[in-house]
Amino acid sequence: MKKVWLFVIIIAVIIVAVLWFTVSVRNSLIAMDESVNANWSQIEAQLQRRADLIPNLVSAVKGYAVHEEKIFTEVADARARLLGADGAQAKAEASDELSNALGRLMAIAESYPELKADISFVRLQDELAGTENRIAVARTRFNDAVRSYNAAIRQFPGSLFAGGMGLTMREYFESSTGRTALEQTPEFKF
Repeated sequence: MKKVWLFVIIIAVIIVAVLWFTVSVRNSLIAMDESVNANWSQIEAQLQRRADLIPNLVSAVKGYAVHEEKIFTEVADARARLLGADGAQAKAEASDELSNALGRLMAIAESYPELKADISFVRLQDELAGTENRIAVARTRFNDAVRSYNAAIRQFPGSLFAGGMGLTMREYFESSTGRTALEQTPEFKF
């Protein structure tokens, strides 16, 4: 009788250990997935912040450079593409386009000394620079979370559970030109 109870206890301990292991791995994968989602939300928030600043910046420049309509159209189109983009790669490419258009807008702004001295333009420029820094930080955090998550679902024991949980590899938020986030940030010199 003692051998039966010992056998039952051993089986119960094994079942509890397997259940604990399963729950632990699943919870870890879920936490990593949520971390990737949260970090992606931060990128989207900062991209939205930048997109929201752009109409004010364009308006400030328009007041001084009325005849530069082509660049205003390019900035507006790039902003619309960014707001309509889905997925990390599409957002990264649209963000690159917007950064390039903003760089051309800032180059035009350099031609107008009155604009460079305008306090509202200077404030908008500072806000934009701060937002670009926030985007760079959010991009780094997101890519770190994606790297950890992708490794976890490919390595044992996560690979045993990932398919059944519907977890797949996530895309990094990378510049389409292959540059890092800090190299991607437009530099505005006035």
